[in-house]
Amino acid sequence: MILVGHSYGGVVITEAGNHEKVVGLAYIAAFAPDAGESVATLIANPAPGAPVPPILPPKDGFLMLDKAKFAASFAADVEPAKAAFMADSQVPWGLEALNGAVTAPAWRKKPSWYLVATADKMIPPDAQRAMAKRADSAVAEERGSHAIYVSKPQAVAALIKQAAIRVGAAAR
Repeated sequence: MILVGHSYGGVVITEAGNHEKVVGLAYIAAFAPDAGESVATLIANPAPGAPVPPILPPKDGFLMLDKAKFAASFAADVEPAKAAFMADSQVPWGLEALNGAVTAPAWRKKPSWYLVATADKMIPPDAQRAMAKRADSAVAEERGSHAIYVSKPQAVAALIKQAAIRVGAAAR
């Protein structure tokens, strides 16, 4: 099984990927933390000039993106009506999720692939490249926003297919 994670989902697959049935990880414009790291630590010191995601102040322990700025920051290359729907239907995430630190990154023992979204304004492309390099991921780059899974689904599918072929060939 190959686990695929986008954005915060990268944290999830980094830890869950240690399961014995997982043979590879595919990161799609995602966080790929090392042991002891969380999203909070990864975003603590942004590079000069890096875009700042429009995260609203916490409300009842949950975070959301500013709907008025959602399209520009998250889905700039998505058709406007679909980006508006995405903004309206976003699900709040728990503030505490930002602090969940990884204990044992699966990418240390299992192969990984990483799709860098080169026009991402949520996770800077240079940060994506650095995490992918550290994880020794096979890297593909595609011009796209953070919502690259919507705007460029063929690039996402190609990366997952590449991973499946590689781990399938290795299993033979």
